Amino acid sequence: MVATSTINNKNSACISELIQQSFQHAALTDFDYWDYVVPEPNFNEMVFEERTCQGLVRMLETCLSKSKQTKLHCSKVLVPEKLTRRIAQDVLRLSSTEPCGLRGCIIHVNLETGNICKKLDKIVYDPTVVPTFELTLVFKQDSCSWPSFRDFFPRACFTAGSKRTLILSPGFRLIKKKLYSLIGTVVEEC
Repeated sequence: MVATSTINNKNSACISELIQQSFQHAALTDFDYWDYVVPEPNFNEMVFEERTCQGLVRMLETCLSKSKQTKLHCSKVLVPEKLTRRIAQDVLRLSSTEPCGLRGCIIHVNLETGNICKKLDKIVYDPTVVPTFELTLVFKQDSCSWPSFRDFFPRACFTAGSKRTLILSPGFRLIKKKLYSLIGTVVEEC
């Protein structure tokens, strides 16, 4: 037993040296590996994505502004803070896996009030590109807000110039439909 014990001590010392050397070697190669694999952030790409997001926010706000008088018949549309920004970010995320990206997107904008869904407008991001997918954006009317003072009186009491204010809910729904695939419709609700 004594001989085995000394052999084990010698072997264990050699093994521990080998383990330490291989660990140090592996640690260096791991760091070298991650230096090449993890790219540094591309600030030009980040700036481009931010500009694209801002442009999409402007398109959504313009759509709501135009349909305020024509389809919604109201004087004001109150939009929760950063709602259009969240929608734009989700649209960019959904378009990132598409062949043409956001350029191949058509967005159908709707408003859901109760059980009724009104079509407001259609946004074509780049009309020169053949669309590869459609998104249906459904804004929701805020049902938790207090009723307007005007709602308690007949319409005859108010002049034609004083119209109601529409308050949008912070929730919305995006439905994605690929036009080039048989996969079908992907529903994502936010």
